[in-house]
Amino acid sequence: MQTEVLRVLRTEAQSWWWHRELRRTGDLDEACRLERRTIRRDLGYLRAALNNPNAYVSCGGGGTILHLGLTTVSLYAPVERFPLASLAVRLGTPLIDCRPISDIITLVNLPKVTMDGTVDPEPWTSSSRIPLLTYLDLSERLGARIVNDPRAGRAT
Repeated sequence: MQTEVLRVLRTEAQSWWWHRELRRTGDLDEACRLERRTIRRDLGYLRAALNNPNAYVSCGGGGTILHLGLTTVSLYAPVERFPLASLAVRLGTPLIDCRPISDIITLVNLPKVTMDGTVDPEPWTSSSRIPLLTYLDLSERLGARIVNDPRAGRAT
């Protein structure tokens, strides 16, 4: 799996337009340096996703977001076209697929997932912080599809 992760990250880094342009103009050393830096950064994002119990990927009509706490990584594309998020999901990070949800306003007004462990008491507002498992319950009730469900006995 490690080789596959590195292969995907390397391919993604080499596909960036600036890196391709540097290769085209003959500046191979600079292109390789930037690609290695990009791969190291993305590996850091994957480590953060795997080490943070409240990290998750959300995918909706507006794109895909990898939620890592104070950092988010996003792309205006479905999770299938976002290699970093796809890798995180393949490595076990929960995915909340919001595309089936028709009531987007209610979804947006859900409380936020806590990243530091502090949880606000009920009643919750849109600015409250709740555990990931509670957020999964609430979003699933709205019609979201959950992949890599960390709740006992529900993994898909």
